Amino acid sequence: MRTLVKLSLILALLVVVLGAFTRLTDAGLGCPDWPGCYGKLFVPSHPDGLDAAQANFPERPVEANKAWTEMVHRYFAGTLGIFVLIIALWSIKTRFSRHQNYLEQPLHQPIKLPVLMLIVVIIQAALGMWTVTLNLMPIVVMAHLLGGFTLLSLLFLMLLRLTPFQIPSGEIRARALAWAASLGGIILIAQIALGGWTSANYAAMACIELPVCEGNWTQKLDFKHAFSLPEADDYEFGRHTYEGRVTMHIMHRFGALVTFVFLLWLGVRLYRATLSSTIKKQASLLIGLVSLQVLLGLSNVVFKLPLSVAVMHNAVAALLLLSLVLINYTLYRKT
Repeated sequence: MRTLVKLSLILALLVVVLGAFTRLTDAGLGCPDWPGCYGKLFVPSHPDGLDAAQANFPERPVEANKAWTEMVHRYFAGTLGIFVLIIALWSIKTRFSRHQNYLEQPLHQPIKLPVLMLIVVIIQAALGMWTVTLNLMPIVVMAHLLGGFTLLSLLFLMLLRLTPFQIPSGEIRARALAWAASLGGIILIAQIALGGWTSANYAAMACIELPVCEGNWTQKLDFKHAFSLPEADDYEFGRHTYEGRVTMHIMHRFGALVTFVFLLWLGVRLYRATLSSTIKKQASLLIGLVSLQVLLGLSNVVFKLPLSVAVMHNAVAALLLLSLVLINYTLYRKT
C-alpha cells in the first residue's frame, strides 16, 4: 500500500505540473470535447480524421501541439484516478478482511482517507469536463486547480499515516505553535486560490513593474469586477476588464507578501522553539521553499512570465503546501 501511495503521490504532483503547463500554454481547449479529443481517444493526425474533426468542430481547428498537451494531461490524470480507485478498494477490502480475522492486531489501515480521495477524484473528473464544456470558465478552472492540490495533500497525508515515526517527548518545545501552523496552511491555500483566479483570468502580466504596479495603479483598482464572473460563451484569454485584471494581480502580490512574511516567521519560530532535529528540518524546508517561491514570483514579472519559471512557480506552491501538511501532521499527531 505504501508503495502504491508513493507512486500515486508522485503522479499527482506530475498531474499538477502538467495542468499548469497546459494552462500556461493556452492548451486548455486544445481538445474541444471531453474525455476524448475531437471524438477520438488520440489526437487526430490522419487526413480523414482531420477532415472529420474540422467538420464536427469548425470553430476549433486541430492544433496538434495544444491537443497533445491536453491529452497527455488527461492520460496522466486518468491513470491517477485508477490508482486512487485501487487504493480505495484495497483499503476497504483490507479493513473488512481484518475485521473478520480476530487474530489480527489492532488496525492502522486508513479507511476514511482513501474514500475521501476517491470522492475528490470523481469531483475532479467533473471539473475537468466542465473546464472544457464551459470554455475555461474561471471559477471552474480555479476549482479544478484547488481540487488537484487537495488530492495531492490527501495522498501525502495518507503516506504519513502509513509511515511510523514519533518525536521523543523531551525534544518537544514547538507544540504551542500548532495553531500558527494551521493558520499558515489556511493563508497558503487562500493564496493558491488567488493565484489560480489570477491565472485563470489571464492577469499574470497585468502589472509589469516592481515592487507593485506601473503608473497610477491605485486609481485602476476595481474589486467589484475583479472578483465577479462576466457573462460570456467563451472565457479563453479572459473576459475581465484591464482594471479588473490589475486588481487581481495586485491582490495576488499583496497575498504573496502576507504569505511570505507569515510562513517565514513560522519557519524561524519552529526552528528556534524545538530541540527535535525532525522539526528543525521541516522548518528549514519551509523557509527554503517559501523563499524560492518569492524569487520565482519576482522572476515571472521581471522576465515576462517565462514558461519554465511559471510552471516551477506552480510546482513549488504544491511542495510548499505539502511541507505545511507535514508540519501540521507532525505537531498534531507525532509530538
